[in-house]
Amino acid sequence: MGIPHFLCIPFPTQGHVNPLMQFSEVLAKHGCKVTFVNTEFNHKRTNGDGAGHENIERSQIKLVTLPDGLEPADDRGDRVKLHLSIKSTMPHRLPKLIEDVNVLDGNNKVTCIIVTNNMGWALQVGHKLGIKGALLCPSSAISLASLVCIPTLIHDGIIDSQGNFLPNIDHFKLYS
Repeated sequence: MGIPHFLCIPFPTQGHVNPLMQFSEVLAKHGCKVTFVNTEFNHKRTNGDGAGHENIERSQIKLVTLPDGLEPADDRGDRVKLHLSIKSTMPHRLPKLIEDVNVLDGNNKVTCIIVTNNMGWALQVGHKLGIKGALLCPSSAISLASLVCIPTLIHDGIIDSQGNFLPNIDHFKLYS
């Protein structure tokens, strides 16, 4: 058995990529092997302007890519479209990527997959392959708490399923 090997897969937006890369650098500094998965589009964009590329090389983090399923001209700012494209494209390609990574370093096979929000499908893929997984939530604690409370707010009639406040309810008295 080799050293721990983490496969890190962020949702391809700056608020997810940067925190997971910072976490990956901490893992690497502690002697872990890290393979960081970026979309082909983000990898080309990031490496084209050289932003942070030198630091990544020095940190011993291996960079690999998967396609996000969108065309180069598609709007990646449309997060719903991006999420749906990723979910229909990447889950089928991830097992092959893991196999390729494992073949390159047979002594240090992937032992854990770490993902950010909206990439939970990768944890399911890893589970089928016998690989443990973890979710890193890069948003603030209050944002996460708000998301966790949404089903309760809907159930209690505070908001509807679209997130709109329901009329005729004194929202402040309800929870005081």
